[in-house]
Amino acid sequence: MTTSTALLIADLVGVAVFAASGASAAVAKRLDLFGVVFVGFVAALGGGIFRGLVIGEMPPLAFADWRYATTAAITAGAVFWLHPQLARLRTTVLLLDAAGLALFTVTGTLKALDAHVPPVGACVVGMLSGIGGGLGRDLLTGEIPVVLRREIYAVAALAGAVVVAVLHRAGQA
Repeated sequence: MTTSTALLIADLVGVAVFAASGASAAVAKRLDLFGVVFVGFVAALGGGIFRGLVIGEMPPLAFADWRYATTAAITAGAVFWLHPQLARLRTTVLLLDAAGLALFTVTGTLKALDAHVPPVGACVVGMLSGIGGGLGRDLLTGEIPVVLRREIYAVAALAGAVVVAVLHRAGQA
C-alpha cells in the first residue's frame, strides 16, 4: 500500500467517524433523514471545507473528490437507520473521534504550511480543520459548541498544530 493510499484511507475513516458523530447528535435532536445526513456532512467535512477556502484550494477537496461526500452521506444515513445498535460502540467512536481530530489537525496544518500560510496562521487553520466540523455540528443542533465548554478539544488541536509547525520548520514533517 502506498503512502497516498494509506493517507486517503485514514482521511476517509476520519470523515466517517466525524459523520457518525454529527449524525448521532442530529438523531438525538430527532431530525429527519435529510437533517441527519446534512449535519453528518457538515461535521465530517466542515473543517476541511474551511481549510480549503482559506488556502485557496478550489474547489475544496470535499467537493472535488466524490469519495469524501459519499463517505459522509452513507455513514450519516447508516447512523440514522442503525443508531440504537451504534449506541453500544460509544467508547470506540470516542477513540476514533480523537484520532480524527488529530489527523485533521495535522493534515490541515501541513496543507496550510504547504500553501505558504505563515506558521501562526497555519496553526489556526490546522486547529479549525480539526474542530470546525464539530463546531458546525453543535451550531446546527442548537448546542453551545463543545469547544467553548470543554476547552481540551481546541487546546489539544492547537497544541498539535504547533508541534506540526515546529517539526515542519525543523524539516521533520
